Amino acid sequence: MPTELAPYAADETRSRGRRHDEGGSGHRSQYQRDRDRIIHSAAFRRLEYKTQVFVNHEGDLFRTRLTHSVEVAQIARTIARSLRLHEDLCEAVSLAHDLGHTPFGHAGQDALDACMKPYGGFEHNAQSLRVVDELEDKYAEFRGLNLMFETREGILKHCSKARAAQLGEVAERFLTNRQTTLEAQLANRADEIAYNNHDIDDGLRARLLTIEQLRSVSLFRRHHDEVLARYGAITPKQQRHETTRRIINTLVVDLITHTQRTLAEARIETLDDVRAQPLPLIGFSPAVRAENDELKRFLYEQLYRHHQVYRMMVKAKRVIHALFEAFIGDPKLLPPDFHAEARRLESDEGEHGRARVVADYIAGMTDRYALDEHERLFDPRRLR
Repeated sequence: MPTELAPYAADETRSRGRRHDEGGSGHRSQYQRDRDRIIHSAAFRRLEYKTQVFVNHEGDLFRTRLTHSVEVAQIARTIARSLRLHEDLCEAVSLAHDLGHTPFGHAGQDALDACMKPYGGFEHNAQSLRVVDELEDKYAEFRGLNLMFETREGILKHCSKARAAQLGEVAERFLTNRQTTLEAQLANRADEIAYNNHDIDDGLRARLLTIEQLRSVSLFRRHHDEVLARYGAITPKQQRHETTRRIINTLVVDLITHTQRTLAEARIETLDDVRAQPLPLIGFSPAVRAENDELKRFLYEQLYRHHQVYRMMVKAKRVIHALFEAFIGDPKLLPPDFHAEARRLESDEGEHGRARVVADYIAGMTDRYALDEHERLFDPRRLR
């Protein structure tokens, strides 16, 4: 961490702290403690078997949500150091941002949200907060991981106003139109940089995308031309890597320089100044943002809507819908601890409580576990 933080960086000595006071921590900062708790959580380990575009069993070389989260944290720390922001807070938010994601990536999330519509819907960012606030069960004195306010606030990067009204002060900014810390804003942008570029890499390796297709995107073409001009005839694997690393560098450098300019022009001097802004301060220059948006549109049309990916997404949604209907219809099919929790919440909140427990169970599944559970429930040949 830099020897001196910027005056507008998050400062744990002025934090709203933890929901349950635990006192000091010796040699670790409070945000270091948050990062360490996240890394040692069960939900973080499960990310190894959750994927965004490719179902986990489709190949061992595709990135998982775990490797993605590590890449996000690396990019975030690099930028945080240049901007003199709190690196440990950036890392904690980056590592935790996907803890609430369902199996099967966005397809699973869409399916679970559809199932939960009568019960308030499902939002993976709110679920990530629920994981660290309630579902992790390791400590004798409190539920969850008891993270610092700024870490929890950063994890909740998106939230509907209806859900924000239920979550209290951690979601207050969605009702008052205030901003979160620069560290949380940075983790959000690092997430975008990481997933766009690793989806290029995975898409090419899966042969769902081609270099020729990607050259229709100006950001890719410009850097691919640089690689060819410098190295000439190199292998496709080397072309892929040399191009994507240059794209990442361009995005990171632009984000740093444009954000420094924005902070100076807005005369940001304190965290209160950051929070009072009408829009986030961490961002790309207009030219690079346009190029990055073009890349995102390309990936949506050519990769995420590719017929092979689409067919897997449809199958994944069917699995989620079938699991939800089975468990909501007969909670005794849930594992004993989830069944007990469903009964407890149902007595307090009715069917909404039962549905929330079913959603917690399904959202916590890995890709493989969801497929196995579906087989256990619906294949008569499987006894257990």
